[in-house]
Amino acid sequence: MLKTETPAQDHALLDQYPTVELVNALVDDQRTAADAVRVAAPALAAAVTAALPRMEAGGRLVYVGAGTSGRLDLLDSVELYPTFSWPHERAVALLAGGNEAMFVAVEGAEDDLEQGAADLCAAGVNADDVVLLIAASGATPYVLGALRAARELGALTIGFANNVDAPVANEAEIGVTLDTGPEIISGSTRLKAGTAQKIALNTFSSALMVRLNKVYGNLMVDLKATNAKLVQRAIRLTAFATGADEAAARAVLEECDFHVKTAIVALSRQTGVEQAKALLEATHGSVRLALAG
Repeated sequence: MLKTETPAQDHALLDQYPTVELVNALVDDQRTAADAVRVAAPALAAAVTAALPRMEAGGRLVYVGAGTSGRLDLLDSVELYPTFSWPHERAVALLAGGNEAMFVAVEGAEDDLEQGAADLCAAGVNADDVVLLIAASGATPYVLGALRAARELGALTIGFANNVDAPVANEAEIGVTLDTGPEIISGSTRLKAGTAQKIALNTFSSALMVRLNKVYGNLMVDLKATNAKLVQRAIRLTAFATGADEAAARAVLEECDFHVKTAIVALSRQTGVEQAKALLEATHGSVRLALAG
């Protein structure tokens, strides 16, 4: 039996716990998720290093999953645009059962090996792409079908699983094992297995975006100011990074469509927006190098 499916022995009377004890037990069990990701940190670092040149060459991140894992895939993919201005078309999420499975379970979809391969091929995956394959069991047929097709197409494959020696991790070029063990509610991998997946995906994509010069210091300087909250965040980030007051920061941001990187370089180097853009282009979007040049 898979460890993620094995009944946890230390909470056999969970249904009899007083409510406070029940909540504490559920919360405490989640700590295992972070510990599991920490153990997998070397594999995650290797995945970032391997993915970087493909992203620099114009490749895409293609996420593949089913059920909870698929929904976490989709969540990570859609958050890259507002956070890092990563183009929508370069973050593709393939969910067993299609997009409707985000909201309603599509029974049996995860068991279709051929459909996983077909969906992957239909997405036009090529050798510049990085395919992230996530399955708590590590043996979901839909995910394995996509993995094998991705390898045939020359894409970099990174497999995430919550069981040791799982096919998804073993067959991928880089395997990330998140050994979270039995769930406090037996088999409910939406609990700490899902939490570990969320942490791992956050870590991978955020580290990759840092390497792609989407961050200056620890400031989110490549966000898309698509609403009032993000407009204010852009102003605050620019003011903080440059020491300018918010009025001056807003004035320059308005000249460059609220592109924080450009505003920081323009204000810091006391130059025009077009010159700031040129400096950033010459340094592959690195604010630090643009300021030093």
